[in-house]
Amino acid sequence: MTPKTAENSKTTLTDLVLPSETNPLNNLFGGELLARMDRAASISARRHSRRIVVTASVNHVAFNRAVPLGSVVTVEAKVSRAFKSSMEIYIDVWIEDRESGERTKANEAIYTFVAVDETGRPVNVPELIPETKLEKERFAAALRRKQLSLVLAGKMQPKDATELKALFE
Repeated sequence: MTPKTAENSKTTLTDLVLPSETNPLNNLFGGELLARMDRAASISARRHSRRIVVTASVNHVAFNRAVPLGSVVTVEAKVSRAFKSSMEIYIDVWIEDRESGERTKANEAIYTFVAVDETGRPVNVPELIPETKLEKERFAAALRRKQLSLVLAGKMQPKDATELKALFE
């Protein structure tokens, strides 16, 4: 399989926050934002693997800033690391000021997707080659997050989580 770059998987979804998508404070429902992030991450994972993909986990979500009614919201997703059949997708959410057009990072999330065949069995995915400084940082951190997840699930012994242990040495 030919390795791919994160840029190959970049997905950008831009939309407007409508009244039916807001809570009583006139901010975008968190669940609506989660759905938008899931769609962007799914497209990103599919672009990387060129296979059917399924959401395996939502590893991290940070609702750092409310997204008000009428805002232009941009969800950007890229594969941050590919493992055997799974891919970590890093998602950045931006809101655009209605008057100045200035973009501000509002939220972020990390999802994991698995590539599967037509019967739902996991299939191998291409390696990811990070290029930028940020992509390299996210690539390295993805392995630590995976090791932590495996340790917490009892699927890896803490002594075997070498990348994770290196943080504490």
